[in-house]
This record gives sequence, C-alpha cells and structure tokens, in this order.
Amino acid sequence: MIEIRRYEEKDKKEAMVIWNAVVREGIAFPQDEELTDDTADTFFMSQSYTGIAVDCEANEIVGLYILHPNNVGRCGHICNTSYAVKEGKRGLHIGEQLVEDSLKTGASLGFRILQFNAVVATNTHALHLYERLGFTQLGVIPQGFRMKDGHYEDIIPHYIKLV
Repeated sequence: MIEIRRYEEKDKKEAMVIWNAVVREGIAFPQDEELTDDTADTFFMSQSYTGIAVDCEANEIVGLYILHPNNVGRCGHICNTSYAVKEGKRGLHIGEQLVEDSLKTGASLGFRILQFNAVVATNTHALHLYERLGFTQLGVIPQGFRMKDGHYEDIIPHYIKLV
C-alpha cells in the first residue's frame, strides 16, 4: 500500500536520491543541477507542498512530487508540479497516485488550475496518463527541451482545472 504524505526533514536523503536520479537521466526535468545535502531540504520545504509516496509495507520512500505556483499575481492561482518515482519502482502506478494526490492538494491549497509547462514528447507514459486523467494539451513547442545528450525534443504543455 502506498501512502502519500507531506515531506518532512527526515525524508531529505531518500527524496534527494529519487529527485537527483531523474535530473541525472536528463530526459524529463528541466534542472541541470542536482540537489545536495546543503540544498535539498530548503528546496523541498520551499514548495507550496512536497508530497512523499511511502510504501508502507517496505517502509520505503518510492516517489515524490513538488507543487508550487506556476506564476505570480493575477496568474498565481495556477500551480505547477513535478513528479519523480524511484528507479526500480516505475511502472507500478505510483506516478498516477502522485498525480491524483497533487490534484487534490492543489485544489485544497486554493489553486484553480494545474499546468505542466514542459511534458517532453518522448515521455509517452506521462502523456498517456495525463490524457486518461483528463488533462488538455495546449499545443507543441518545437525543440523546447534539451535532452542530456544535447539533442532537442518537443514539449507539450498541459493543464487541468482543479475547481
């Protein structure tokens, strides 16, 4: 059973390892820099919400998401999220649980829309999931994402209404 709860300082090491694995892969997150022992806790605590997915039977963190405003002021009611699932635990629908939890959490925090700025076109599992959950594609930005190997892939922004 997977439980998703708010990030706590004790989660820093495991959450950092999961996050950094996705950054290192260089195929989904825009970040180039990995989190460090000095930056990880501040990063996770600075979000509007960081959700931690825990496998209760194994007592192991298996994924996480960050949720924060996508913009400010008159567009501050739109949030943005990023999801990371632990290597070796992908394909078990943990990502889907993270997305569903983030929809509820975003609404509970007063956000009205969740927007993904940069879903990489090669991330077919995410694209299928977002379609199944009712997200709307906003078009395609040609060559909007620089992959780890230096070539560029299209990105497909998405949104879904939370209220």
